[in-house]
Amino acid sequence: MSEVPSPGSRRSSVELQVARVIVASLEQATVNVRCLQGPVRRGARFDRLLGSAHAVDLRLTQALVHGHRVAELDTGLTAFVTLRGEGVRHLMTGTPASGWQVIQGTNPSP
Repeated sequence: MSEVPSPGSRRSSVELQVARVIVASLEQATVNVRCLQGPVRRGARFDRLLGSAHAVDLRLTQALVHGHRVAELDTGLTAFVTLRGEGVRHLMTGTPASGWQVIQGTNPSP
């Protein structure tokens, strides 16, 4: 019999599609994204860049939808987000020809 985690310990999987990297420094980037799997909450950690062997460890510190700060992004919404951490330099603006990057991770525990 397998053990079922308590609801408070579950961490949901999340995905963001990177449309455009607006500003990037060594450890922080402002990125225009579309939420593919959410809701994505502030504090979400992203550790996978689909289709890439590059290591990332990024944390979502802020999300803006239509100029307003929000605590979470629902699936389908586009937003400007701030990501901090290792691997920011691997984020790239997408095009229809090159495709768009997708970062995957988990929400913080409630």
